[in-house]
Amino acid sequence: MPLSADAPPTTARVRRFTRAERWVHRTTAALMGLCVLTAACLYVPQLAELVGRRDLVVRVHEISGVCLPLPVLAGLASRAFRADLGLLNRFGPHDRVWLRAALRRDRRPASRPAGKFNAGQKLYASWLAGAVLVMLGTGLLMWFTHLTPLMWRTSATFVHDWLALTLGVVLGGHIGMALADPEARRGLRTGRVGRDWAEREHPLWRP
Repeated sequence: MPLSADAPPTTARVRRFTRAERWVHRTTAALMGLCVLTAACLYVPQLAELVGRRDLVVRVHEISGVCLPLPVLAGLASRAFRADLGLLNRFGPHDRVWLRAALRRDRRPASRPAGKFNAGQKLYASWLAGAVLVMLGTGLLMWFTHLTPLMWRTSATFVHDWLALTLGVVLGGHIGMALADPEARRGLRTGRVGRDWAEREHPLWRP
């Protein structure tokens, strides 16, 4: 039975993520951070002047972008990681209930049923996977300019730039929500979370 938000914390902890899953998340986050930082240095004049060495920044941006899917591909060797991908890719009736409560800004735990991942996390993961693939494809079109017509490169640049801006906003929201939930961050750092937190935030999850 889920505990109330006012219930005293317990010392019992349950495993949420394996070492392989945490490695995939950290490596992906590091590569994404490099992409965002170098992109900012390329597009914000003040940062460009401060950093200089544009050719080096471009090269780091290109390499980190191409490497971005690699941690996920390597993580497929982990059974736990593959199981989590299956959960993230599966939406159920309880996810619709969670989304309706989120749209109403209803923060009561009982109104937001969730399994190991809630509906917001599933939508974020799906959107991010699609965005990374589009960014990779358009980035390659911009990188190998001699292989594609001018119209393709112009269109790729437009999509890449605007999607990058959107990606920055979404990542900012993701980081903000993580900062507001210390126990979720602890789960990604140590692999374990408090049982009371799990029962309150993910009542349908059976670790």
